[in-house]
Amino acid sequence: MDLKGKVAIVTGGTRDIGRAISIRLAREGVKVVANYFNNAENAQITMREIEAVKGTGIIVKGDMTQKADVDHLIKETRAAFGDTIDIVVNNAGGLVARKTIDEMDEAFFNKVMFLNLNSTFLVSQAALPYMGSGGSIVNIASQAGRDGGGGGSLAYATSKGAVITFTRGLAKEVGPRNIRVNSLCPGMIATKFHDDFTKDEVRKKVEGMTPLRRQGTADEIANTVACLASSETSFMTGANVDINGGLIFS
Repeated sequence: MDLKGKVAIVTGGTRDIGRAISIRLAREGVKVVANYFNNAENAQITMREIEAVKGTGIIVKGDMTQKADVDHLIKETRAAFGDTIDIVVNNAGGLVARKTIDEMDEAFFNKVMFLNLNSTFLVSQAALPYMGSGGSIVNIASQAGRDGGGGGSLAYATSKGAVITFTRGLAKEVGPRNIRVNSLCPGMIATKFHDDFTKDEVRKKVEGMTPLRRQGTADEIANTVACLASSETSFMTGANVDINGGLIFS
């Protein structure tokens, strides 16, 4: 891929899918800025793995729901690698907890929306002034945004559905500048996300329903992100790519 020397920001880039994306891009010669929220140990592990593949990168702490932290991330990126940002991967997000509509309050709903949607908006908006022709934004949405999610994931599914729509709308806005915007909609991926929030019997049931009869891996997501970030997909924008082993088709 033609990614060598490019600069990428990966939010939530130091664990699970985010870490895999950071390392995959670094392996391609991308200068990676891996953002993390509060786990410095995970960040350091990711940095060592980037170095292990002969990659270049920095780690930057920050809450991507806060504009001041987003602005700091952009400032640190420019200080380290110059005023051009080629790739943005909006991966920061999460479920927080499984709650039905009867169990959640307004504060919980807003927290999930800010975590998944507002972070995508804030980082994209802050990075775009430094993105030129050929730039690529890749948002991490979810299968939940397609099908409403599993039990107790109403707020999460709603936020990821909004990310899907945000991807389409932003692609139209920045397409004339030759900046592409796409998203991935992962299904059941074997990560700490599901270790924390999904029971083993549910995961096995989903595996059995999936045509490929397994869960996906973070590396498989990372490989697809790298492709979307490159000119290999130069006529592809506004797409929300399903990557779920064939469980659902859009």
